[in-house]
Amino acid sequence: MQKRKLGHGNLEVSALGLGCMGLSHGYGPATDTGQAVTLIRAAVDRGVTFFDTAEVYGPYLNEEVVGEALAPVRDRVVIATKFGFTFGDDSKQQILNSRPEHIRWAVEGSLKRLKTDVIDLLYQHRVDPEVPIEDVAGTVKDLIAEGKVKHFGLSEAGVQTIRRAHAVQPVTALQSEYSLWWREPEQEILPALEELGIGFVPFSPLGKGFLTGAIKEGATFGSDDFRSKVPRFSPEAIRANQALVDLLGQIAKDKGVTGAQIALAWLLAQKPWIVPIPGTTKLHRLEENLDAASVELAHTDLGKIAQALADVEIQGDRYPAVLQTRVGR
Repeated sequence: MQKRKLGHGNLEVSALGLGCMGLSHGYGPATDTGQAVTLIRAAVDRGVTFFDTAEVYGPYLNEEVVGEALAPVRDRVVIATKFGFTFGDDSKQQILNSRPEHIRWAVEGSLKRLKTDVIDLLYQHRVDPEVPIEDVAGTVKDLIAEGKVKHFGLSEAGVQTIRRAHAVQPVTALQSEYSLWWREPEQEILPALEELGIGFVPFSPLGKGFLTGAIKEGATFGSDDFRSKVPRFSPEAIRANQALVDLLGQIAKDKGVTGAQIALAWLLAQKPWIVPIPGTTKLHRLEENLDAASVELAHTDLGKIAQALADVEIQGDRYPAVLQTRVGR
């Protein structure tokens, strides 16, 4: 698979990474550990070198799975994880916490679970308004100096926070949602990243599964599936947003590929420093996603997609109100 570099830190990774969250968290029951390990190793065999996890996924379980899967090939892969929360008694309540002492505690735990002595890319998972971002960046800077971390990242941060953090410790990558049905980063985030030389890692590049075309009108989600709480997955929104999937499907048919592959290829075509991290629990979907890296979109193709997007008004917020307050800070 082709490689790309994230930011001026020259962190080289495969053009597509693997978002591992869904193997343990967010979309229903956790995948059997053996099956999850097999899938992650299948991604390595197919050229993926960039794997994304976080302590909050599970919590903790996903890091353990990723650590087990990648231990035999640790020298060939880049592992990204995240800090930024403490958990309530039931482990489901997520409380923002980026105090310096907590960052250090979290990193020690992540290193053990990931079976490694260094974290390649360490993100602040969400901005903590109670802790100056300079203190966060300074703590990660110290961890880099100590050899426990290689690169610093932010997730869902706003432009001013990115600039303040970058002034203390260069930010290698920002991870935020970006896809054909969530294009807000184009307004302020992408220009700032380009100016500062920071890479961009879009999560949910397939719209939490919607852009694959697999989620149809009438779809329902279990209480342990995050999408059950997302306004964009309400029955009314699914019905309205189907128009985008239909247009994608027609463009994909003309190219002889799938809608998911068009959605990923479109992201790759936006900037050479963008590295999407689609997730899946299924081998055939993994192979489908990875094949998107070889899909070439000409200017005419991108023009058709742009026109299609202009003709469709996406409905529904991407987060429930309680979580919306944690993004863009």
